[in-house]
Amino acid sequence: MSAAFRIETDRLVMREFSLEDVDAMWELNSDPDVIQYTGDRSFTNRQEVIDLITGYDQYSKYKMGRWSMSLKATGEYIGWCGIKYLADLDETDLGFRLMKKFWDKGYATESSVAALSYGFDQLALKSILGRAAKDNIRSIRVLKKLGMVYEKDFFEHDRVCEQHRLTNEMWNKQKEILPGRNVNP
Repeated sequence: MSAAFRIETDRLVMREFSLEDVDAMWELNSDPDVIQYTGDRSFTNRQEVIDLITGYDQYSKYKMGRWSMSLKATGEYIGWCGIKYLADLDETDLGFRLMKKFWDKGYATESSVAALSYGFDQLALKSILGRAAKDNIRSIRVLKKLGMVYEKDFFEHDRVCEQHRLTNEMWNKQKEILPGRNVNP
């Protein structure tokens, strides 16, 4: 994956994190509603955001990662989405985080379809997990829309979470009918 990595959907552009994202990522993680289910804390200063971006090794190590998202029409940053390798589980995880003003507009589903397409169709992954706090109804609804199947509950960040899974075989049976399927890697 190179710095020119880019995925486009009907409405979104997804690309690797860059230093131009510092202020937007700071704002994203400063909203308590956005991070309430994540187990993450707000950044305490912008240097923490810079360190996250410059130290992010998923792209070079695994040819995947979380990607900054912006609206294709305006270039406005709306959050991030992508797949990331979880070494402690030896699994690949789908994740997304959007600025609150972009919730409930289909962007999480649209960007997740693009991320799944990349993972299954380009990287030939066997399966991808989706994990969310059990009380994070919006995120669990997205995982279900994507065709992910509930696998188990687990405890993390002082709360009960759900783990869902989508296999490559399941993906290939349903990918043509998913919303936001027009993806250009």
